[in-house]
Amino acid sequence: MSLTHKTTIGILWNFMDQLLRRGMASIVTLLLARLLLPEDFGLLAMVLVFLTIASAMMDSGLQQAILRLPTLGPRDASTAFFSNIGFGVVAYVLLYLSAPLIADFYAEPRLVVLVRIGGLVVLINAFEVIQGAMLNRALDFRTRMKAGIPGSVISGSVAVLLGWLGFGVWALVGQMLTAAFVTTALMWWWGSWRPHLTFDMDAFKAMFSFGYKMFLSRMLDVVFVNLYVLVIAKLFAASVAGLFFFADRLKELVLNQLVAAIQNVTFPALASIQHDPVRLKDAYRRILQLMVYLLFPGVLLMAALARPLFEALFPDRWLDAVPYLQLMCIAAVMYPLSSLNLNVLKVKGRSDLFLGLEVIKKLLICVVLALTWQHGVIAILIGQIVVAVLSYIPNAWFSRTLIDYSIREQCADFLPSLMLSSVIALCCWLAVEHLAASPDWSPWAALLGLGCLSGASYLLLSCLLRFPAWQSGVGLIRDRLSQRKVENLHAS
Repeated sequence: MSLTHKTTIGILWNFMDQLLRRGMASIVTLLLARLLLPEDFGLLAMVLVFLTIASAMMDSGLQQAILRLPTLGPRDASTAFFSNIGFGVVAYVLLYLSAPLIADFYAEPRLVVLVRIGGLVVLINAFEVIQGAMLNRALDFRTRMKAGIPGSVISGSVAVLLGWLGFGVWALVGQMLTAAFVTTALMWWWGSWRPHLTFDMDAFKAMFSFGYKMFLSRMLDVVFVNLYVLVIAKLFAASVAGLFFFADRLKELVLNQLVAAIQNVTFPALASIQHDPVRLKDAYRRILQLMVYLLFPGVLLMAALARPLFEALFPDRWLDAVPYLQLMCIAAVMYPLSSLNLNVLKVKGRSDLFLGLEVIKKLLICVVLALTWQHGVIAILIGQIVVAVLSYIPNAWFSRTLIDYSIREQCADFLPSLMLSSVIALCCWLAVEHLAASPDWSPWAALLGLGCLSGASYLLLSCLLRFPAWQSGVGLIRDRLSQRKVENLHAS
């Protein structure tokens, strides 16, 4: 099976996994929004800032190092596994001891026990990181899906049950812990890799020399991505932080589904052709075209339909989050472009440049946040859009240097999808505003009718305009049907 075919199949399995898991997460989020208060989501947001930092410390970049190695011996994987366990224990101990300080920072005593119990997810995930990396290396995303779907279903059921019983924020913590435990257990049950009782210090040094820069980069990213929640939770009420966190969670349901599906597959696949610049550039162009073709209409239509979405699905106490979601979606347009360009640095092994870019972007976040926090949450979110646009430029610059994929070529590849998506989303938003002023306003009718009409318009126009991603998708389906027909003939 060719690399392109394996990668495509991997993307489809991973996308199906993300689709089913995000679909389950959407249903659970809908139910929890009716059972819990914005304050409950605000408390979880405060805790997650520090849990995410501890998780980055646990990983320490070793997963990325494992994925990048051209050849991987059993001693390498076992060394990475036991290193993650050790880092996970250290991270949890630091988290446990820091819980009173975290509670004092927010002036919220309930956070002590929330941090200490919720922090157990770091220890659980320490057993999953390398097992998941080995599946990624093999492009075996079918097994990941088999492990992930039950985790989502069971954890979602636990969360809804706890919410219905009145446990508040503990429903969210229970969901997080149950998902980590079930997914990790099933991944070990179905995964074929097992560690050996060995630790190679030379292998650790080799992997950590690459991984520690990725770890520092991720740590910076984690701190500054969560800096918005931290600042909002500190300066405003927990309910405001909950609205912000809830809107961000809805955005991630759409954004991460596609980006994670493609990134999880393409990094190990492209790492195998990292020394062939012509194939690498061609592969990145195709991935970028596919990613923006699917993502741009998704996030922009979500912004346009945010009002009927909230009015149809959520109680009135969540309506103040509508402008938050709209601005987050606009900022998210640049995310796949930046993440894909950063992926080039990882594939080429330039973790030093990756770290340098992260430092520059974080300084930019600090400057913009310093200029906006006094003017409220809306100003902070507008600042996010500015940061997203400015961050793309240095990210794309190194793609030109490393694989000769210039900003001009990238613009030629993503602007058609961006322009078409923007025009359709703008028309959809204007229609929403017009219909909302009518006494016969029905959020469900607007959500379903305008959503379907906008989606169909995008597909039809992209077909008429002969977008490369559309043609590639049609070609892939045609090839797959032809292959299936040949297989059936041989079978008969």
